[in-house]
Amino acid sequence: MIKERYPTKKIKVGSVEVGGDAPISVQSMTFSKTKDIKSTLEQIDRLYLAGADMVRVAVLDEEDAKALKTIKEKSSLPIIADIHFNYRLGLMAGEVVDCLRINPGNIGSKERIKEVVNVCKQRNIPIRIGVNAGSLEEHLENRYGQTPKAMVESALWHIKFLEDLDFFDIKVSLKASDVSRTVEAYRMLRPLVDYPFHLGVTEAGTKFHATIKSAAAFGALLLDGIGDTLRVSITGELEEEIRVGKAILKDLGLSKDGVNIISCPTCGRIEVDLPPIVEAVEEATKDIKKPLNLAVMGCVVNAIGEAKEADLAIACGKGYSLIIKKGEVIGKYKNEKILDKFLKNFHSLPKEDELKTLIHQIPAYKIKHNNGTHSRIKI
Repeated sequence: MIKERYPTKKIKVGSVEVGGDAPISVQSMTFSKTKDIKSTLEQIDRLYLAGADMVRVAVLDEEDAKALKTIKEKSSLPIIADIHFNYRLGLMAGEVVDCLRINPGNIGSKERIKEVVNVCKQRNIPIRIGVNAGSLEEHLENRYGQTPKAMVESALWHIKFLEDLDFFDIKVSLKASDVSRTVEAYRMLRPLVDYPFHLGVTEAGTKFHATIKSAAAFGALLLDGIGDTLRVSITGELEEEIRVGKAILKDLGLSKDGVNIISCPTCGRIEVDLPPIVEAVEEATKDIKKPLNLAVMGCVVNAIGEAKEADLAIACGKGYSLIIKKGEVIGKYKNEKILDKFLKNFHSLPKEDELKTLIHQIPAYKIKHNNGTHSRIKI
C-alpha cells in the first residue's frame, strides 16, 4: 500500500508546481551543447512531445549562458540551468531561467553562493540543491566517506545556509549511483525538512540498468510517500527517460495518464507469435495521454477475464482471435489479421489528441511554443 505523500512546501518552476499537492513531475536533460541553440530547442521539443514537465540544460561556459535568453524565449518547457564550479554562470543564468541547479560541493565560497541566491530572490525562482555522493565537500567525505550520512549532512548545511539568507524556494536531491545509498539518503533527510525532493539515481547506466535502478529506488521511495519530481538518468537516451519515468508513476498508481498494456508472459499455452503483436501495440500507442487499458492475451486461460476489464483487448485462440471492447466481443478474426483489426478499433476509441498517434509516421511537423512562435523539427 502506498503511504500518504509527505507534506512538502510547494514551489514553482516556471508554470509547473512542484511539491505540496502538485502531481509528481517528470523531467530530463538535453545532451546538446547549450550554445547550439537550434539543437537544444529541437531536443526540448522532443521532450515536450514525450510528455516532459520541465528540462535541464548544462551551462559550461559564457557562450552557454548567453544562449539561455533565446532558448528560454522559444522553449516549450520550463528551463532549469545546471551550474557547476563557476558561480558567475549562475549569476548569468539566474537572470533568465526558471530554476537553478547547483552542487553545493563545487559552486564556491559562501559569498559566491550568496550572490547567486540574491539573483534568484530578485526573480522569485527556486534553487535545487543537488547533492551527489561523488562530489561531496572534502571535509564531509574525509569524515564519513561517500555515504548517505555525508550526503544528508551536506544537504542540511546548504539548506541552513540558504535559509539564513531568507531564501526558502528550495528543492533537494540526494543522488548516488546505486539504489541502496540513494534510498537511504532520501529516507534519512525526509523527516528533517519540508522541502520538495527531486528523485534520481545518478550515473545509472544504459537503458536496461537505468530502468531497473530507477524503478527500484523510485518505487521504494514513492511507496513511502517520498518524492515530488524525478528524472530517470539513462546513458544515450532522451525521450526514453520520460517514458520510463511516467511508466514508473503509472505502474505505482500515482498517475492515470497513458496506456496500460496487459500482456501474457510467454508460455506453452500461447497460440500465436505474441511478442511482435504486443510490441506493435505498444509502439502504436506510446504517445497517448488518455488513460486506457489494453489487453493482449495469448491463450484462452486468462484472456477472457483480463479482457473484461480492458477498454480494448485481443483474446487469441487457435487459428482465430477475438477483439473485445469494454467486455463485449465485437469481432472474430483469423490470427494473421488480428493486429490490423485491433489497431483500427483502437483508433476509433476517444482520445485527447489524435495527432499523438500519428507523430511517429510524420517525417516533419510544426510545434507551437509558449510565446506563439513555431519551429519545425524531425523525429
